[in-house]
Amino acid sequence: MANHYNDTPELRFHLNHPMMKHLVELKERNFAEKDLFDYAPQNFEDAMDSYEKVLELAGQICSDIIAPNAEDVDHEGPQVVNGHVVYAAGTAQNLDALNKGGLMGITLPRQYNGLNFPIVPYVMCADMVSTCDAGFTNIWGLQDCAETIHEFASEDQKSRFLPRVSAGETMAMDLTEPDAGSDLQAVMLKATYNEADGYWYLNGVKRFITNGDGDIALVLARSEEGTKDGRGLSMFIYDKRNGGVTVRRIENKMGIKGSPTCELVFRNAKAELCGERRLGLIKYVMSLMNGARLGIVAQSVGISQAAYNEALAYAKDRVQFGKAIIEFPAVYQLLGLMKAKLDASRTLLYETARYVDLYKTLGQISEERKLEPAEREEMKKYQKLADACTPVAKGLSSEFCNQNAYDSIQIHGGSGFMKDYACERIYRDARITSIYEGTTQLQVVAAIRHVTTGTYLKMMRDYETAATAPELVGLRETLKGLADTYEATVAEVNEHKNSDYIDFQARRLVEMAGYIIMSHLLINDATRDKMFRVSAEIFVQFTEGEIAKHAGIIAGSKPDDLTKYTKCLLSKA
Repeated sequence: MANHYNDTPELRFHLNHPMMKHLVELKERNFAEKDLFDYAPQNFEDAMDSYEKVLELAGQICSDIIAPNAEDVDHEGPQVVNGHVVYAAGTAQNLDALNKGGLMGITLPRQYNGLNFPIVPYVMCADMVSTCDAGFTNIWGLQDCAETIHEFASEDQKSRFLPRVSAGETMAMDLTEPDAGSDLQAVMLKATYNEADGYWYLNGVKRFITNGDGDIALVLARSEEGTKDGRGLSMFIYDKRNGGVTVRRIENKMGIKGSPTCELVFRNAKAELCGERRLGLIKYVMSLMNGARLGIVAQSVGISQAAYNEALAYAKDRVQFGKAIIEFPAVYQLLGLMKAKLDASRTLLYETARYVDLYKTLGQISEERKLEPAEREEMKKYQKLADACTPVAKGLSSEFCNQNAYDSIQIHGGSGFMKDYACERIYRDARITSIYEGTTQLQVVAAIRHVTTGTYLKMMRDYETAATAPELVGLRETLKGLADTYEATVAEVNEHKNSDYIDFQARRLVEMAGYIIMSHLLINDATRDKMFRVSAEIFVQFTEGEIAKHAGIIAGSKPDDLTKYTKCLLSKA
């Protein structure tokens, strides 16, 4: 019987990473709850066994229910009925199955009826769900918004809202408006405080809101009258039970069609302040977006896996000129690169998830007791690594996802252009991943400071000293040379002391850093398990070519080149 977790050995491999022991012991506070909750683990082995069982259950639901429903959900989609969303029949069935399986509130503490799992196994569930139906991930996966309530809301709010998420209620984050997309400082939804009942009331319009009719929403709104920038914005919790919000329409999208993307109208919608006033964008949205971006990395990896699965199966079955097309070099070369990009994306996803897990867990511990000096340093270290890796993982994994979806259709040939094959839906679903929760260009903006300050170079040098299987030493040496080229190229750009020129070359520099880091991680994986050897070899070869290309373009450029682009654009304006 098919089971997506058991059928994807790479997932079990990443779950059993050596860092997990330390992470689990921190997350479980050395298993302090073992006598308080009958489902709390007794020790590390017991915790890992729990993760395995839940992942196997999720894998079974993915294979038996979510995957078979995907095509019908794509065709049917959600509808607006009397101002509210009605999910496609398959979507409702998916939610019911995951809720009955206890797969809501996975990362929430047990006191709120959650499983208290680290982020890593939660991300694995998102990875699997995305392989089966990427659009559904945008409904089930938004339970991640509960982490923001857990981190910043009052204890009363936590006790009222978090158990509802664990019980299966869905969430949304209402940020974007018609005139405020990437520039969230422009948000104008108005929040007015009512002294009589102690509640805030929201008025205005939100647009492009994923799962916009969710049961509980985090809403960014302007609480400070007369302000126009981010300092006038606060975060609010909206409870659908209180009414006041109607769905004006569901967007007719290219892909992820099972996920309702809504335009919402707020008319005196009752809400509660989450955290402190004025920190909505400056503090809370930044935390919310980092978690959402990690979720899109998982979604991108899942789509890449689906694209590769479809391409591989078709290449084995399709016979041309008397043999299966997988036997032709042009096809198996393409499949090999698809698998290498998939494995590279996945290893960076789980490396980043572990970093996020560690710094967030230590942050939670710091609220319970004073951290030891070594613990404080560890928290700072992993927070920096998480901040550096998240934009690179989101940017590169979403681009690889799009490339793999494209190549999957290419391997299918004309058949891939037809709706009879799943790769057509996968291709449409992939496109959004490099756009929402911050475009690839915005990920570059977030990442470039880690180029100029040396964060990525230090990561490379640290990876160079990692244990390496004898047969992979040559690949590691190759990466040392590529890191030298990267270091020299960064210095070459920096020496001009021109911020516009740095921005102009930023994507090339960020991609160089990301490819080298991904290559190191694949060598680490291949050292632990031979199933990654071929991907490591292919991806390092791919990286060599990309580094040479980017370094060559930068070497032949100078700040004056910027005027070529501006003159060209202005002349056509």
